[in-house]
Amino acid sequence: MTTAAEDGQQGVDAATRAYRVMRELVLEEDERMVQLAEVTGMSFIRSKVLRRLAAGPMRMSELTARLRTDKPYTTLVVDDLERRGLVVRSVHPDDRRCKIVTNTPAGQEMAELAESILARPPQRLLALDQEELALLERVLGKVVGASSSTP
Repeated sequence: MTTAAEDGQQGVDAATRAYRVMRELVLEEDERMVQLAEVTGMSFIRSKVLRRLAAGPMRMSELTARLRTDKPYTTLVVDDLERRGLVVRSVHPDDRRCKIVTNTPAGQEMAELAESILARPPQRLLALDQEELALLERVLGKVVGASSSTP
């Protein structure tokens, strides 16, 4: 019989192993970020900005928060995207101190291209049968659902 502390540690160990496998699949084995950079000709963070703006314009401060970057870095990235003709900045209609960032049509196309690259499942996932995929989807859905409800 195991103690509650041992059960807890076994749970942590199992979670650590599962997370290591997920991280390897998504970040290391598939190299999707490298593919994305090669196809778009820009860094992952730049395509991330375009993908965040695909849903609609954002204040610079909101974009900074969504990217989890600092203000100077967000400004640097947006400056570059603006030079490339992928975004435009405008003054917020209700607060002239705020800047609004919007994808241009070319930026929207690039966001869609980036999303299509990132949405493609890795080959190893495609090798699973329907039952395994359904189980994986249920388990990961439970994990994502749990994490999205935490403050």
